[in-house]
Amino acid sequence: MDALEDSELLEHINVESLQEHISTFIDLFIMLASKIVIAVVVLWISLWLVKRLIGMVDTSMSKRNVEVTLHKFLLNILSLGLKAIAIIIFASMLGVETASLVALLGAAGLAVGLALQGSLANFAGGIIILFFRPFKAGDVIEAQGFIGRIEEIQIFNTILVTFDNRKIFIPNGLLSNGCLVNDFAMRTRRVDMKFGVSYSDSIPHVREVVQKVLADDERILKRPEPDIFVGEHGADSVNFFVRPWCRTEDYWDVYFAVHEEIKLAFDREGISIPFPQRDVHFYPAEKASD
Repeated sequence: MDALEDSELLEHINVESLQEHISTFIDLFIMLASKIVIAVVVLWISLWLVKRLIGMVDTSMSKRNVEVTLHKFLLNILSLGLKAIAIIIFASMLGVETASLVALLGAAGLAVGLALQGSLANFAGGIIILFFRPFKAGDVIEAQGFIGRIEEIQIFNTILVTFDNRKIFIPNGLLSNGCLVNDFAMRTRRVDMKFGVSYSDSIPHVREVVQKVLADDERILKRPEPDIFVGEHGADSVNFFVRPWCRTEDYWDVYFAVHEEIKLAFDREGISIPFPQRDVHFYPAEKASD
């Protein structure tokens, strides 16, 4: 009888223990499930907010006519950064230790940065160029010993096409930290030229001929008026400085055309263009004394 009672008591204890374990498991499951659901909802809301924010930034940069390359790059960087923050928040809500994860990512970023110093300098230079826009695609620049037209501005390099049709890849780090000349930065340019005439030619006549040549070229602007003045008394010639203005895109056409037309006009008007020469004088030798 006692053995039967003991067996029944044991079974009762086991049932109660099992019920307690099941109840504890259910409580843990409900708590964990609720935490997961809340974290997923927060992640979904965060990603939705990121998408809305990216859309607002996209619209704002489009209205400000931000460079296309910089536009896309900034959107991608902003999107990745905000999504990474959202994922870290999601992980922390699930109980994951995020401090060590952030430290690990920071250490990895430092190691990559040290290994890619040159590339990062070019990357930073590309951001500076795209943001401050010292030049844009289509401009003619002089930099690093090259002159040519900008074909494309990339994140790490700028592609320059020279006038003899060579493609030059210039690292953006050099362009952002060095001196460069943007020949297309202004709408108009002054064309500086110098022409030498003989000392025997009439200065008013020469000025009149030059003025006519400039007036006949429609690409030369009327305002500001061209400068025509005697700038030097050279060893072999009187040098006229001629400085008309034109649109930037017409610069080289005007430069070459005016040189040709000036030569033809001087030939028609009998104005000589001297070249270096020397006068040699011979003197008879004195007779030797007897």
